[in-house]
Amino acid sequence: MNIELIKLKHYKTMKKSYYNIGSMGCVFMLAVICSKAEAQDRLFKKELRKEVSAVDSTGTAVSGDSIRPGDVKGIDEVVLNAGYYKVRDREGTGSISKVGSADIENQPVYNVLAAAQGRMAGVSITQSSGVAGAGFDIQIRGRNSLRNRGNSEVDGNVPLYIIDGVPVGGSTISRYAGGVLPNADLNPLNAINPNDIESFEILKDADATAIYGSRGANGVILVTTKKGKKGNVKVTLNSSYGLSHAISNLKMMNTEQYISMRKQAYANSNITVYPATAYDVNGKWDVNRFTDWRKELIGDQATLSANQLSLSGGSETTAFLLSLGHNEQTTVFGQDFKYRTNTVSGNINHRSLDRKFSFNMSNQFSAMDNNLISSDITRSAHLLSPNAPSLYSPDGSLNWESGTFTNPVAAYENSYSNDQLQFLTNMSTEYEAFRNFRIKLNGGITYQTLEEWSLRPNTAFNPASGTTPANSQASKSNNNRFSMIVEPQLSYLWKREKHQIDILAGATYQRDKAGQGAIQGIGFESNSFIYNIGAAQTKVILDHINTEYRYAAFFGRVNYQFDKKYILNITGRRDGSSRFGPNNKYANFGAVGAAWLFSEEHWLKNSSWLSFGKLRGSYGTSGSDNIGDFQYLDTFTTSTLIYNGVTGLIPSKLYNPDFSWERTVKMEAALELGLFKNRLNLSGAYYRNRSGNQLVGYQLPAVTGFTSVLSNLDAVIQNTGLEIEVSGKIVQSKDFTWNSSFNISFPRNKLISFPGIEGSTYANTYVVGQPVSIIKVYQLNGINPATGVYQFTDFNGDGTISAAGDRQLVRNIGQKFFGGLSSNMAYKNLNLSFLIQFVKQQSRNYNAAIASPGNMNNLPVEALNVWSAENLTGLYMPYRPTPHPSHTLFQTSDASVSDASFIRLKNVQLNYSIPVKQTVFREVKVFLQGQNLITLTKFFGIDPELGSATFLPPLRTVSFGLQLSL
Repeated sequence: MNIELIKLKHYKTMKKSYYNIGSMGCVFMLAVICSKAEAQDRLFKKELRKEVSAVDSTGTAVSGDSIRPGDVKGIDEVVLNAGYYKVRDREGTGSISKVGSADIENQPVYNVLAAAQGRMAGVSITQSSGVAGAGFDIQIRGRNSLRNRGNSEVDGNVPLYIIDGVPVGGSTISRYAGGVLPNADLNPLNAINPNDIESFEILKDADATAIYGSRGANGVILVTTKKGKKGNVKVTLNSSYGLSHAISNLKMMNTEQYISMRKQAYANSNITVYPATAYDVNGKWDVNRFTDWRKELIGDQATLSANQLSLSGGSETTAFLLSLGHNEQTTVFGQDFKYRTNTVSGNINHRSLDRKFSFNMSNQFSAMDNNLISSDITRSAHLLSPNAPSLYSPDGSLNWESGTFTNPVAAYENSYSNDQLQFLTNMSTEYEAFRNFRIKLNGGITYQTLEEWSLRPNTAFNPASGTTPANSQASKSNNNRFSMIVEPQLSYLWKREKHQIDILAGATYQRDKAGQGAIQGIGFESNSFIYNIGAAQTKVILDHINTEYRYAAFFGRVNYQFDKKYILNITGRRDGSSRFGPNNKYANFGAVGAAWLFSEEHWLKNSSWLSFGKLRGSYGTSGSDNIGDFQYLDTFTTSTLIYNGVTGLIPSKLYNPDFSWERTVKMEAALELGLFKNRLNLSGAYYRNRSGNQLVGYQLPAVTGFTSVLSNLDAVIQNTGLEIEVSGKIVQSKDFTWNSSFNISFPRNKLISFPGIEGSTYANTYVVGQPVSIIKVYQLNGINPATGVYQFTDFNGDGTISAAGDRQLVRNIGQKFFGGLSSNMAYKNLNLSFLIQFVKQQSRNYNAAIASPGNMNNLPVEALNVWSAENLTGLYMPYRPTPHPSHTLFQTSDASVSDASFIRLKNVQLNYSIPVKQTVFREVKVFLQGQNLITLTKFFGIDPELGSATFLPPLRTVSFGLQLSL
């Protein structure tokens, strides 16, 4: 924050200047030093405390009663965005985590979520793939819903995303991207250039989220983009270039080890003449050839470039900002696969000279296109025999080795691409009708389109198979969404002596219209026409669906403060949603939060060691309507069968008029301390969230024609946890400063109740009293020495091993604790910062996906630990050339779960500001960045963050760049 200390000698000058002080985008403090007229000075200070409002970066007024002339400590206070209002961190009653632009900008990432990993307590962010454009799994204080992408069309644990006051939909689910982007997830924040973001805040507890009612159960993510500031016109250019490459935690067998394994497999089966299809050992392929397929297939250097040009400036009343950005990122797969984003953002804000009227308008336009292979070949890079033939023939064509080789790079012929457009605009205006009474109108429009192509030409197959363009396929889908929101608001601030009441009331109306359609073409005269589905010999229209969502709400907040020490905050909301049955379209949500600033008590106020102390707590409810549209209605799908020229309809869902909200009850208690003149700051929070009225598939008898109906069950999930944050100013001197912060979270999840679970299909997935992240596995009891086959515990004693009776061992693959350590050191013009992320967890390991040892697939060197009479502790059963049925049981046994903890040097940044005195430049900065540089782990798998998934892991990236300001 900028600080202006204005020295005025006379009261008249002070009063005249008072109304001219303030600027959009800065918080100002008036420090008044007067040499005479002491009585007038005291009178002016008293009026100043009543009248002056601090203005945050969005132009929204914040109560300025606590701002005192000369109170430098108040200037440095952090102002948090709580959505519908702003609150000083010291006066807040809720739990809000914030990451500022200094921690986000210039990082070599395409999504701000990657820059926020490890920086916030209670917020777990997992990157699903190292492929640019992939999504993220973000859990704010745990999973509240049983609906996830594994068992539901819509993930019930997705938070609410709000960009500049406008809600945007959760992750878009792609129709065709599941093979290369895990969960086919396209995150909405991909559309926002991280360098355009001013702050990134997450609302966590009841006090912070209840005002969002039915959409706040899973937390709220608030993204605030940068705004213009007063001053001369400023031109800033940011440009960076980086290189990325994939890192695998596995060490694979070399040719000698692999061939030995294969020969041993045939020997164990008493086969002396190798089959004709055993090309790797029967002489068809060179048994001495070695290729590191990970280097060959996913070992290319991916490049990334980011360029941004911004123009900003303004006067005392009006400021503007215009930003243009272009980012490109290639893949480690080679060829011309690329992810590109182009962004245009603009903002203009105005406040009248009398400070009664303000207007703010922000626009974000993003155009993204992603060109990828249709399926990730990371798994192939780990499975391919090390003596497999070369990928290309001498003439540069794909090598099929006389039909003995399934060439993995043939997958490059099958492509997936998407083109996305997003336009978001927000307008807010505020007028102070009379003293401290403000009328505000906030509105916004979001328009999103997504066009996807999945191409599978015949060139992906061996020409010897006789395929032609008549076998080529092309699939196309289109999605569009238009959303508008209007939110009128009234606010009033009343103050008298030691009392202060801040009242907010408002309403929300939102309307979304979405459409989707898909078509497929099969058979072309030439692949040149593959993008023209009209030229296909067979055309299949898959669907054409339009949906509409309407949402309305009334909300309010009352904040009471007494003597700057005791704070009570009450929020409430009544919501109505078109997504619920006619008997339950409306619901009420609310919360109460309280805080005690005990450091303001007279017996502590002059303490030499305690600078700040606050005890706060909250209790309340929020909900979730993130369930998809038309779920409570009788719905039908079209049949692919046509009878007598008539297309039939198939019932898909049953009508449920009682379809209702999932509801989460949240409770929190927290302590915040500032010690030794705020050189050391500590906070600790304990929370307990209970989520009930779970929407799950209720099992029905098969004679009804349906296996289940979506219904609210009395199942309850509990999330508890402890969050600790510590930050400190280690060294503060003229030339050298060193600041550091640390956060750690201990989350615990438990299924409290689930009536009737024993007789339902969920009995194989969940256990009452256990976390919802558990998996049930077989108990491996080593190798049977008589048969050389895996043996497992027969829990039900029926003499056979089956999933229903013997998959009973419970393993929790959730996190035990996670957090981060960040540090920033500055010496004159040189600045060095780093972030270390750590996670303690268990996860599925590579044994969950490992090929059967002895088959024609490469394996990690750990598979050399095979059982034999000489190695009775060997984990893997004796090699076999064909899969044994017990191998499938092994993949789902306790051998497939292990420690997946890791410590990762997530980010390192080195900046140097070049002295530019007496030049045309205001600032010149060069920087060097590193992302995912070092990972320490004992995990048996490709990457501990991904678990057993065999998708491309997060990439190691090094980038350098330049920032110029004129």
